[in-house]
Amino acid sequence: MPPTHEEMMAKLPKARRARIEARSEALHREVEGLKALRLLADRSQEQIAQALGVKQPSVLKIERQTDLYLSTLRRFVEAAGGTLELRVELPGKGVMHLTGVGEITP
Repeated sequence: MPPTHEEMMAKLPKARRARIEARSEALHREVEGLKALRLLADRSQEQIAQALGVKQPSVLKIERQTDLYLSTLRRFVEAAGGTLELRVELPGKGVMHLTGVGEITP
């Protein structure tokens, strides 16, 4: 019988286990981020689906993804009634706001 996830994690060095757990928590927050945004906007998955022109299961899939196209993220945020702003900070250059990123031109 193959080892369980818990058994495999228990065999790892403590520092590596901590890094994996921290990354797992970060990914979990990212996954839950769009759901939290939707709930904060007082929208149902069905309402977001209608605004995006997709079916409700597609919204569930988007909410669970850890890696999105910016255009998908922009559309989701707009369907929730918001706007997307991308902030970039470069050392010695300060903060910049990128515009037009994730926009789809017809």
